[in-house]
Amino acid sequence: MIDGKSASEIFDSIRQHITSGQLAKGETLPPVRFLAMRLGVNRNTVAAAYKRLVTSGLALSLGRNGTVIKATPTPVALEGGNPHTPLTDLSGGNPATDKLPDLGRYLSHISRTPRLYGDAPVSPALYDWAQGWMQEAIPTAGEIDLTNGAVDAIERLLSAHLLPGDSVAVEDPCFLSSISMLRYSGFHASPVTIDSEGMQADALERALAAGARAVILTPRAHNPTGYSLSAARAAAIRQVLSRYPQALVIVDDHFALLSAADWHPVLTSDTRHWAVIRSMSKALGPDLRLAFVASDTATSAKLRLRLNAGSQWVSHLLQDLVYACLTDEAFPQQQALARQFYASQQQKLARALRSRGIENAPPGDGLNLWLPLPAASQTAAFSLAKSGWLVREGEAFGVSAPAHGLRITISTLSDNDITRLAADIHQALSLYQE
Repeated sequence: MIDGKSASEIFDSIRQHITSGQLAKGETLPPVRFLAMRLGVNRNTVAAAYKRLVTSGLALSLGRNGTVIKATPTPVALEGGNPHTPLTDLSGGNPATDKLPDLGRYLSHISRTPRLYGDAPVSPALYDWAQGWMQEAIPTAGEIDLTNGAVDAIERLLSAHLLPGDSVAVEDPCFLSSISMLRYSGFHASPVTIDSEGMQADALERALAAGARAVILTPRAHNPTGYSLSAARAAAIRQVLSRYPQALVIVDDHFALLSAADWHPVLTSDTRHWAVIRSMSKALGPDLRLAFVASDTATSAKLRLRLNAGSQWVSHLLQDLVYACLTDEAFPQQQALARQFYASQQQKLARALRSRGIENAPPGDGLNLWLPLPAASQTAAFSLAKSGWLVREGEAFGVSAPAHGLRITISTLSDNDITRLAADIHQALSLYQE
């Protein structure tokens, strides 16, 4: 069945059999010596093909137990709602549109001077602003770079430091785009459990001890749960990370401009390679694809090499818009009102649920409230759909196992909506008691 004379041909042959389903998950490939004899090639040729299968994520090496086929990657659920649904859509993870700034008023601030190859990738004024803003978040002096959003930053940072097949410690449950990015970039997601205080330090230590070479950590407004790090948990994580200074630590502070939670640092001067990412997508809108990345000098140099091979820089037109927004005298007040709105929405929905006897959905931070469930979420989601609500089923957010829960986006809910939704959730949860 497997054919080829070169390592590349053997790899392509096995890959085709995996794609067609002729080789299924869990099947063991022929021993290197046996396949080499059958194909009439050197054992090193087959070994090289098998190694490429492992590094590309198609197979898993079990040492003396051989090389086995991994599961064929399946499409991962994406962020965003359903614009065609007749239901009230609480599934999309989107900010409230009336809390976003009117970018049109800043168009006149866009420079008419063309920016060309060789110009500074980050506008000097925006660079200076970002340096001042990021000081609280970084352990030592660092560099500032820009990427096309937080996920773009994480993918480039991991690819700059790691090799396909390397393990990355991530929160479980995890942001959908992070799960998708790790899967299709060939990295192995090492799940780290979380609770209402954020990533659990002992679980992180186990992942690092088992060989994770990087950590992606959300300090505030974790997606999907809305959990944020407590001061005590952040201190415990700092202690863990100090014992693994070689690990790349990526702090995804995506809700920084709007967060109602306190900032608790997790990085220390012991960590050799680190990056803090702060995205503009929640405060200025998802279509404004820009994220600030503060990192140590070596990591910044690697990131810039990754940027040079692709887009080279984030559009200066976007940079001009962002800088005009951030430095507008009215912007701090607008952001304070948006921050207060999201925090109030969290409190209102959690309070309405408690009034119905639902105590396991405390208010979090961010655009979503997480409702844990005792079993698969499809039952509750279907019940809510019959009542007119579209919510996000939680299973897709799980890394090691399906995450039973509902993620409810709060940005479009009125007070009357919240009262009615709490009653409908109470009715949906009663189905688990039958």
